[in-house]
Amino acid sequence: MRRRATVLVAATLAGSVLAACGSGRDSDDSDASLIVGTTDKVVSIDPAGSYDNGSMAVQTQVYQYLLNFPAGSTELTPDAAEECDFEKPTLYVCTLKDGLKFANGNELTASDVAFSFQRIVDINDPNGPASLLGAMKKVEARDDKTVAFTLAAPNDQTFAQTLVTSAGPIVDEETYPGDKLLDDEAAVKANGFSGPYTIGEYQKNELAEFTINPDYNGTYGEPKSDVTMRYYADSNNLKLDVEKGDIDVAYRSLTPTDIESLKKSDDVTVHTGPGGELRYIVFNLKTMPGDDAKQKLAVRQAAASLVNREEISSEVYKGTYTPAWSAVPEGQNGATEAFKDVYGDAPDLDAAKKYLADAGVKTPVTLNLQWSPDHYGGSSDQEYQAVKRQLEEGGLFNVKLQSTEWNTYSEERVKDAYPAFQLGWFPDFPDADNYLTPFFAPNNFLQSHYEDDAMTKLLDQERTDADKASRDKTIGEIQTMVAQQVPILPLLTGAQVAVAGKDVKGVSDTLDASFKFRFSTLSK
Repeated sequence: MRRRATVLVAATLAGSVLAACGSGRDSDDSDASLIVGTTDKVVSIDPAGSYDNGSMAVQTQVYQYLLNFPAGSTELTPDAAEECDFEKPTLYVCTLKDGLKFANGNELTASDVAFSFQRIVDINDPNGPASLLGAMKKVEARDDKTVAFTLAAPNDQTFAQTLVTSAGPIVDEETYPGDKLLDDEAAVKANGFSGPYTIGEYQKNELAEFTINPDYNGTYGEPKSDVTMRYYADSNNLKLDVEKGDIDVAYRSLTPTDIESLKKSDDVTVHTGPGGELRYIVFNLKTMPGDDAKQKLAVRQAAASLVNREEISSEVYKGTYTPAWSAVPEGQNGATEAFKDVYGDAPDLDAAKKYLADAGVKTPVTLNLQWSPDHYGGSSDQEYQAVKRQLEEGGLFNVKLQSTEWNTYSEERVKDAYPAFQLGWFPDFPDADNYLTPFFAPNNFLQSHYEDDAMTKLLDQERTDADKASRDKTIGEIQTMVAQQVPILPLLTGAQVAVAGKDVKGVSDTLDASFKFRFSTLSK
């Protein structure tokens, strides 16, 4: 579900908005500036209130982190920090660089850093990243330059990478309240940013102007160009505008048909980067069909026996997404094919019938399945029509599809409004744990009422195991447990794709396995 940033230009916009924003370049646009388009939506610029691609895209540009990934690398590198290391097995300490400040002129100190992490935990917003900080027992500023994290378990193998995630942006404690979110307009006005860019004009989920921050001193180096982000309601318009040159880069989410077409164009280049995106169905264990836990499990297992990933991959996505057979996609450390091992590599109607019959579930099972038409690309409707058809074959399910725009969707899904629903995921950092702990630990971001003591124990075990072979074995056990319990149903995994004009440089540099789309590499 996690994260990227800004432009809305669609035929459905009111005339006044079109007049203000335009659908293409103005005559006075600087040749040095770039326009990036996306269909992603921003939930909140405030890091405490968001954990999604659209919000992360903005945060990546404007906030500084203690550590970060340079373009083209997954090696942790100091950003606001001078250095970070374990002082004791349960004490992780970072020393800040000299002279750091926010764009509003306020100093950036260790007190701001401690405040930033603690407020995420204190606010614990259902759309926020508090679940990423489950390993943090306490955070405190020792002095202006030193911040110390006390961890819940010794030798945590993933905590340093948590500092690069949606939980990692450093905010200005003089402008961000400690007990509630700061709305986007107030955040822009406060200008408490210390990253590569600040924000000029901002119209939420329509347009955002990113201006180079001359005082930035961090991992990304000096940005090469100012960038305007436009949000699109329709991926068809996104495709047309990048092909015509009205925007320079299209990033998330073009349809597979559009990508296939654009590969044949002489005017643009289709750039691809390492995969890792996961698309899946979440079951709300409280509101999903079933009279008790046994019946609910049987319903999930029956669904897992009926989905045909190969068909969705080839017929809907033309191979741009491939079948996902586990909660951890292929290519990540410790990845297995747990769902294939448990349910086979093709639909099995007889197995589905047996799961339901053994639990005493009456058929057909009515399943309300929610999906978002504006967040996961223009093919989501075809994807979920295919899922509906597959589940209904054999008469075991009666699937009622419903769709909701993303801003409402992200609020309603955490309020138990959806018995089963679509989500997608880009990892916060390149490690299998990031597909596991945020999903299946207590207080996980799915908010699906899944919690299991045995799972929690395995998660704690893999995070603190310094032996790779032993850790990968535990990660495999976790994937098997997920396949047996089916709190989520993995469907597909895919590569990163961005389409840019022939004169745009630096796109491939940022499409790396860190899954951070950095404007600072872009130029023309």
